[in-house]
Order: sequence, then structure tokens, then C-alpha cells
Amino acid sequence: MYVNPVRSKYCHAYNARVVHAGYKDVVDALAADIRAGKIPPGTRLPTHRELAAREGLALVTATRVYAELAAVGLVSGETGRGTFVRETSLSPRDDIERRAFAEDVVDLNFNYPSMPEQTDLLRTALRGLASSGDLEALLRYQSHGGRPHERASVALHLERRGLEVPANQVMIVSGAQHGLAITALAVLQPGDVVAVDALTYPGFKVLAQAQRLELVPIPAAADGPDLDALAQLCVTRRIRAVYTMPTLHNPLGWVTPQQSRQRLVAIAREHGLVIIEDAAYAYLVERPPTPLAALAPESTIYVSGLSKNVATGLRFGFVSAPKEFIEVLERAIRATTWNTPALMTAIATGWLNDGTVIRLEAQKRVDARRRQAVARKVLDGFELVGHPSSYFVWLPLPGEARADQVAVALMRENVSVSTAEPFATTKHPPHAIRLALGSVDLDVLAESLDRVKRVIDAHTY
Repeated sequence: MYVNPVRSKYCHAYNARVVHAGYKDVVDALAADIRAGKIPPGTRLPTHRELAAREGLALVTATRVYAELAAVGLVSGETGRGTFVRETSLSPRDDIERRAFAEDVVDLNFNYPSMPEQTDLLRTALRGLASSGDLEALLRYQSHGGRPHERASVALHLERRGLEVPANQVMIVSGAQHGLAITALAVLQPGDVVAVDALTYPGFKVLAQAQRLELVPIPAAADGPDLDALAQLCVTRRIRAVYTMPTLHNPLGWVTPQQSRQRLVAIAREHGLVIIEDAAYAYLVERPPTPLAALAPESTIYVSGLSKNVATGLRFGFVSAPKEFIEVLERAIRATTWNTPALMTAIATGWLNDGTVIRLEAQKRVDARRRQAVARKVLDGFELVGHPSSYFVWLPLPGEARADQVAVALMRENVSVSTAEPFATTKHPPHAIRLALGSVDLDVLAESLDRVKRVIDAHTY
């Protein structure tokens, strides 16, 4: 077991100063030493019993000391390992996200894959709009869920994905994240309990917090959520909905098999669950199983968009839903954006109609496979989790390596990655990082992944 070499020195100095101090003094002294760098990140602190014995505290009080330090982000407790000092130089997530877009930083945090031809495609589309006879109509308010011919374009696109749905049950929104937001606003109420994967899309966690939803984690099985655990949750808790990514899960890359999809649908029907199916990355799977929305059209809200398969700046998404939800979902669109910007909708539906989207999806599947091959070659020897045509890979850290320290060390080398914390719905996130592969040139990707390998090796004990 690794023990930080400063621990014994720290314990001696700390004991001499606060041996008879009260409980609050113990908290304050520990916090001051951590913030001052006297107790370095990664230090394993005394056990609760050891702390209680040294300071003359009750065991429950020693536990409270660590709980207060954890509440302000200075330490983290890890089951079976102990309590560790966190890397406090890791900036808040908003700062990390801003830093990721700096010109000198290699972004392995966010995915915005692009093909070389896309700029020219936009120029051509804008020229086409400029000469169209319907240009004036694009300056006016639109129907909340899109005009009928635009909805029909999306419905045809969904049919190619294995989901036949009437055009009047399709709504156009400002990206898949907006689609999830209107779903939470329209269908769920504050206090509702939603079952989600133990590792899930961070954007849904943000929505849950804003809407005051309670998320309960479903453990992961080999290729999808543990459905036995979900069934048991439905017995012990009043679950309102299940949020799931069956076709190319983010961040684990699984594609839930057909048999498991049928069982999930059966559980949802038995317990009256709404299924929220997030298909943002589904286009990367060439021949996917049947969407949940096709297996359970009466209870599934299907959300996707063109951010990943076309361009993040397009902000064009779509939602298909059972008839009973259409009116409340359209009200939610009205309350949030009134309608998707008409210019963006015109460009997006034009690309759906002329085959541009299908062509870009095929190109990006090839590109993603190439990038996965690079990642697996450079990171050979590490345990990598991911789909062979995915734009991201999940990397559990070996040994005693800690995700916060690895992320900070990489940021110092101008490489931005995500730890497990934004994805985790459990109390103790695993020590792992997610590597987004789609946002940099291939030669930069290989060199950056080599930096990732070297940093992890340096932090593995």
C-alpha cells in the first residue's frame, strides 16, 4: 500500500499543534495545511479511528471532521482505500472548460469532429438560401416544433435509423441538449426520481440539478445497464423515468444488445416508466439494434441532433415522442426558445434532404475508427474501454494513480482531459479519465496521447 512520504512528518507536526484542540479547530487546522500545500495532494490521511485516537475525539466526531473537509472539496473518501487530500489546484469545471478552448491547449475533453469539406458545404448552403424564394419567411416566428415540411425531413431521417414516427410527433429543437431540457421541463416534476447509469452524460446531470430531480445510479453490466439492478430499484423506489444511451453510450461506448433492450422495455412497461433515449452518438454505429423508441413508442422520448455528426455550431436537434407528450413538449419549446432559429433549420433540413448528413456520418465513422486505432496503439498496455468507431475512449487509471492529479498534470502540459467526476452519479467516482479523440488533427492526437501515457506512468505507484 502506498503511503505518502510526508505523512509521518505531517502527523507529528499536526499532533503537536492541535492535540487538545476542539473539533472545529481540527477541521480548521487540516484545511489550512491543505490549502497552504503543507499536506500535498494525494496524501493518505489517518483513518477515522487513528484521527479520533490522536485528537481525543469520538469516532463519530472524527468522521464529521472528514465529512466537512470533503464538503468543501479538500479531501475525498474512497471505499477500501481511505481518505485522500484532493488536488486543489484543479480549477472549477467552468474554468477547465474555458481553458480547454484556449489556442495553446490540445482539447481531449470535448468532441467536435469536422470533415475538411464542411466549410465549403456551409458556403454553398448560404448561397442557396440567399437565392431562395422563401427567404423572407425565415425572418418571422416559426411553429414551435418546426414547420410541417421540416418535421417531415427529420421523420425521414429517423426512418433511416430504424425509427418510423409520424412527422407530427417530431419536434425540432436547438440541439440535443435543448431536447433533453424540454423533456425534463415538460415531462418530469421537481422531486421525481430518474434512474440513470452510474456513469452518464454530464449534461443530463446539470438538467437534473436545475430541475431538482433525484438521480439514482444503475450499475454497469458488460454491455449496458445492469437490468436486474434496475428492476430492483423499481421495487424499492418510485421511479418516474429512466435516462439511457443504448446506442453508443457516453462515456463507456457500449451498444446495448437487442435482448437487453427488450427487457428494459418490459421493465419500463411493468412499472410505468418514461424512457428517455439519448441517441446523440448513435450515428457512429453502422448497423445498430432497434431503437428503444421503436420497441416502446408509447413511452419513449427519443432525443438526438446534428451536433456530432455535422457540426456543433449548427445547434439543430430533434425530439420524437408519444402523442400524449407533444403538447407539453411544444409548450416547453415555446417557453425556452419559441422556435429553433429558422436559418439554422433551413440549412439543416436541406442537408438532411440532399444526403449531406448521411455522407458526413459515413465519413465520420471511418474517421472515428482511425482515431480509435491510434489511441489503442499509443496507449497499448492500458485498459481501454470504448467502441471501435467511437470518438472517445474511457481509461481507468492503473495502480494508485489519481484522476485529479493526472488531469492537473496534463493541463500543465497543455492537454485538457475529463476525469470521471462529471460523469459519475455515485458518491465516489472511479479514478479514470475520458479522452475525446475527435477534435484535433491525427498527428497532434498521437503526440498528445503519448503525453497522456507519460503523465499516467509518472503518477502510477
